[in-house]
Amino acid sequence: MSGAVQITGLAQLNGALLALERDLQIATRTATAKAAHLAEAAIKQMLTTSSHPKGTPTPSNPGDPPSLVTGTLRRSTKVTGPVPAGMGRWLAEVGPTAVYGRVQELGGTAGRGAELPPRPYVQPAFERLVASGAIRSTYYAAWAAAISH
Repeated sequence: MSGAVQITGLAQLNGALLALERDLQIATRTATAKAAHLAEAAIKQMLTTSSHPKGTPTPSNPGDPPSLVTGTLRRSTKVTGPVPAGMGRWLAEVGPTAVYGRVQELGGTAGRGAELPPRPYVQPAFERLVASGAIRSTYYAAWAAAISH
């Protein structure tokens, strides 16, 4: 057969590629969970930078994280997920469940009409984590392990 090309092992190649895709999906999910927990720890760390006794005025300056009083805001910071987000992506959410968590982060009107300035703690924690390269290295390590085994 002149000019003919014969390919063998196509079924094995297809099986290997499917296994690699599965392993990369597992690695991505695992890395997303780990990155989310890194973010949770970073946010909780931001919420321990200052404290004051209950019933005393908040000593943190506008723009600084809120001060630790009872620990409710810090304890309410949780990871949800990861869950599939389509097209091979995974989504995890990290943040407080305490009702006043948003107004502390962004500022605004609080109970009894008090206006609070922003005291961000979620965004700065995430920005530090990204700048440190911790999230990137979490994914790279997971993917490298999936590819190399």
